[in-house]
Amino acid sequence: MTCVLFYHFPGSPGNGIYIYGNLDDRSPMRYRRGVFVNKIMILRRLFLASLLLFSTGCAAPSRPILADLPTGSLIDLTYSFGSDTIYWPTEEGFVLEKGPAGKTKKGYYYSANRMRLAEHGGTHLDAPIHFHADRNTVDQIPVQQLIGEGMVLNISWKCRTNRDYQVRVDDILEWEDQNGPLPPDVILLIRTDYGKEWPDRLKYLGTDLRGEKAVADLHFPGLDPDAARWLTTQRKIKAIGIDTPSIDYGQSTQFQSHVRLFEKNIPALENIANLHLLPPKGFSVIALPMKIREGSGAPLRIVAILQ
Repeated sequence: MTCVLFYHFPGSPGNGIYIYGNLDDRSPMRYRRGVFVNKIMILRRLFLASLLLFSTGCAAPSRPILADLPTGSLIDLTYSFGSDTIYWPTEEGFVLEKGPAGKTKKGYYYSANRMRLAEHGGTHLDAPIHFHADRNTVDQIPVQQLIGEGMVLNISWKCRTNRDYQVRVDDILEWEDQNGPLPPDVILLIRTDYGKEWPDRLKYLGTDLRGEKAVADLHFPGLDPDAARWLTTQRKIKAIGIDTPSIDYGQSTQFQSHVRLFEKNIPALENIANLHLLPPKGFSVIALPMKIREGSGAPLRIVAILQ
């Protein structure tokens, strides 16, 4: 398939690269100002650009896709899906049904499996429709809302002695005193360090029981509803994430942090991995979910890019 992609180098107005034709040909690519550049020299940049290209589809040659993507060291913030993936106690969990695997009669190797899973489990995205009517479903969330500057709010030391801790407005203001105000359109990630307990259900959830009755025994940190409201009225975040199963704390019964965020169409990213590897700021986030039409949530592949 013939595709056209324009990649803009961050911080370099007017500079970029057009890519024409198949990605596997060996022809050079033309720099916008007329200088030829070999593919291997910009492979790292094009890898990130291609993620966006194939998430949105290939544009017609007359209309290049514009992608302004960060570059740097990659950190995977995603847990692998498997039999030990943590889901809400009422859910079955992730099931991989093994299919054929082996050499075919025609001589080539072939394998294919089936999977069965709930929307909300493992590293995943909560779409605003999950807790608010007439808000964005997974496929309606703009891609731009899931790519951007990231910040880590570390409250792990407060969660060590209090499994039911809820992030307060004062925690955010204290972070700002040390790091400056939260910039607009930031993706805020809350670090509790409960991710270090994954995939131990008892340590991570507070219970290893299953079923509806087990929900009452959930104990893990989350975001206070007043802080959720404050973030939507006093700051301008475009997404929020946390290294626990829910943006609301485990003992919540009304899930008001979800409600207040989702009213403003701010999606939540849950069960995020490796937040202890990130600094308070100075990185970008790419969080692309499976694009499920009318979905209330979806499995998520999320990475951080250190600047």
